[in-house]
Amino acid sequence: MSIKTKIAAAALAALTITASVATTTSTAQAKPLGWGWGVGAGIATAAIVGTAVAASNPYPYGYGYTRCGWVAQYDAFGRYMGRVRTCY
Repeated sequence: MSIKTKIAAAALAALTITASVATTTSTAQAKPLGWGWGVGAGIATAAIVGTAVAASNPYPYGYGYTRCGWVAQYDAFGRYMGRVRTCY
């Protein structure tokens, strides 16, 4: 099968699916979904629990001993920009 044949087959399939969905739909009715508060509460709970888990981890990069120190930082032209605290 050539690439043109594959594209034509995909376009025909997409057109068929779109036509079948368009013919089976009913009229639109504007009404609230009813589960918006549940989604909002779930996102808020996930943010609180995620923050608590991240704050409770004494080793931010996995288990074991982490070393932190000051490392010189240079720009793309080799000029000294300052120091940055780095943990590894």
